[in-house]
Amino acid sequence: MSVLLGKATKVIVQGMGREGRFHAGRMREYGSKVVAGVGPGTGGTERDGIPMYDTVAAAVETTGANASLIFVPAPAAADAILEAIDADLDLVVCITEGIPVHDMLRVAAVLEGSRTTLIGPNCPGAITPGECKIGIMPGENFSPGPVGFVSRSGTLTYEIADGLTRAGLGQSTCLGIGGDPVIGLPTPDAVRLLNEDPATGAIVIVGEIGGSAEEGAAEYMRAHGKKPAVAFIAGRSAPPGKRMGHAGAIVSGSQGTAESKVKAFEAAGIPVANAPSEIPALEGRRARAHRARGGARRAGLVLDPQRRRRGHRHRDHAAGIAIGGTGRSSSKSELEGRNGFASPRHLSLWLVRAVTKSQTP
Repeated sequence: MSVLLGKATKVIVQGMGREGRFHAGRMREYGSKVVAGVGPGTGGTERDGIPMYDTVAAAVETTGANASLIFVPAPAAADAILEAIDADLDLVVCITEGIPVHDMLRVAAVLEGSRTTLIGPNCPGAITPGECKIGIMPGENFSPGPVGFVSRSGTLTYEIADGLTRAGLGQSTCLGIGGDPVIGLPTPDAVRLLNEDPATGAIVIVGEIGGSAEEGAAEYMRAHGKKPAVAFIAGRSAPPGKRMGHAGAIVSGSQGTAESKVKAFEAAGIPVANAPSEIPALEGRRARAHRARGGARRAGLVLDPQRRRRGHRHRDHAAGIAIGGTGRSSSKSELEGRNGFASPRHLSLWLVRAVTKSQTP
């Protein structure tokens, strides 16, 4: 099992209407263990071979489920989330769009005191490729591998995962966390899970305008990052004050701008792609620099962390890149890729070898 879900995950579906039944079927085809459906007044019946229960508690007690997928309409979705939290499930994924912010604030208050992890709402779900899918993403776009992936955008999740897969970069776990103003698993927390996951060797962070989650993720990686990472920010051309797509994708004043997020990632030494198609190549370059710095540390060529925190600049001679502050900023030539690789495909294949080697005892 990688992050949050794996082969042992047993899923119930709250809201077995048209969409719930369709995606429950696709999840079963993928190999996910969908053990029950939940809907008031449906207890004792079946839908598409899936046993139905009146409550989440009854479904969990009978099946041993530890995760839930929610398709309940927006007016009742918050109550469905709270019912799943009350049943002490490990993971809850809410697909529903349009839940009022006031309702989600109530959910957030309860979530703080629980052990449940909520992904969403207004999200595509999560997937550990080859093991378990909980959500609406097309499973064929994903493949098993070492790259962890967190995204606020649903469609960009599919597009970038497909690009990584085509480039030979499989994924450990992909988390589509949702784009609403109030969500259960903000970007910094999702990045932390991937950073601490032994099965993840590199991280892709896809953010968008609005809020300060990306800045928080950049600050976390600056202080605690163990894995090479790259980022992409959607909505760079959006005018200030106008909502673009997601409810959370709105720039207010100088906060939540694409520029502030790009600067935060670059300050943490995380390359930012100008287009989703650039991500596989950037991931390869970032992993190469990360691996070279590791060699320099083993050779004693990198200054101790205390001196770095005082802002001393030095040069990692093994990697050939200037480093300052936290020791993570790559030079312009490194980011532009003048490093001997003939193509993004070569970069991608190198990343797979580098990550695999780094995980070998």
